[in-house]
Amino acid sequence: EDPSLEKHFKGHRDAVTSVDFSLNKKQLASGSMDSCLMIWSMRPQMRAYRFVGHKDAVMCVQFSPSGHLVASGSRDKTVRLWIPSVKGESTVFKAHTATVRSVHFSSDGQSLVTASDDKTVKVWMVHRQKFLFSLSQHINWVRCARFSPDGRLIVSASDDKTVKLWDKTSRECIHSFCEHGGFVNHVDFHPSGTCIAAAGTDNTVKVWDVRMNRLLQHYQGNAVVNSLSFHPSGNYLVTASNDSTLKILDLLEGRLLYTLHGHQGPATCVAFSRTGDFFASGGSDEQVMVWKTNFDAADYGDVLKTQKSGTSVDGTHHTLQSEVDCGVHLKKTKPQDSGRNHAQQDEETSLANTLEHIMEQLDVLTQV
Repeated sequence: EDPSLEKHFKGHRDAVTSVDFSLNKKQLASGSMDSCLMIWSMRPQMRAYRFVGHKDAVMCVQFSPSGHLVASGSRDKTVRLWIPSVKGESTVFKAHTATVRSVHFSSDGQSLVTASDDKTVKVWMVHRQKFLFSLSQHINWVRCARFSPDGRLIVSASDDKTVKLWDKTSRECIHSFCEHGGFVNHVDFHPSGTCIAAAGTDNTVKVWDVRMNRLLQHYQGNAVVNSLSFHPSGNYLVTASNDSTLKILDLLEGRLLYTLHGHQGPATCVAFSRTGDFFASGGSDEQVMVWKTNFDAADYGDVLKTQKSGTSVDGTHHTLQSEVDCGVHLKKTKPQDSGRNHAQQDEETSLANTLEHIMEQLDVLTQV
């Protein structure tokens, strides 16, 4: 089944720069050039929160793994940590000497990595926002930095046309990938931690193996790629491009699966939910859109069989091709929940909700 547009949220007054889902999919955060952060509720008829605090454009937003905090980075050189509730309380710290382009929590929620136009990548402890160390070998703006799933590596992408891989413990640059014809707008780790994907201004998406430091896949598009996100299964990648489209790439087959038209003007950001059943996108049209994934609901094998035709959603034949088949490294995995019964899931959900409520109360108390 094709991906479908579920909802779209209007409230930002300028281009949307970043989107991210909370762990339980109840909330979606977005940042914008309008200096605001919005927290949208995925439940019907629930009001959105507009968080005001940054003095300039919000460049990036991310929920902590637990969903109890949202980090935002801004052109005002600060990072804010918000409690995503009605009060919108936040703590602020001056993270860099220039625009903060990227914020990312480690998977244990203890650390935060930030990237900036001051050419540095910085690592912080989330608790008390304690500065830990700086990585400063880039010689131009750093647009994006991400922890590996196991937290041992950091990848960063810069306008110096390199993507650098760092060892978090030794703080040394292990490798520089210098293959991009343009700048890299966005970089992220595959859920397995074995490879990275980079979105380029040269209209490409490249997937590199970080163990062998070699190029695995190269997708050639026809517009600047602004953002990308891996499906949690590791089998798909969604991209957002300047030609207003979102594209779903099938990494096992090494080809384009869908081209989605929703935004008017450049699609600036995109992110899968933590379970992969939804993805959200933002654009310079000030809109935030939520899409139902659909194609991952069936067994992945069945999906691949039905998609052999190679046409995208809009019916046009695609021009993306893969240079190297990545199937060896990206094994097919089925959704982990398939064997569990619904009663068990409902029980877990209500337990999670209760815990979340308690945590929210604690968060509010500890902020005072």
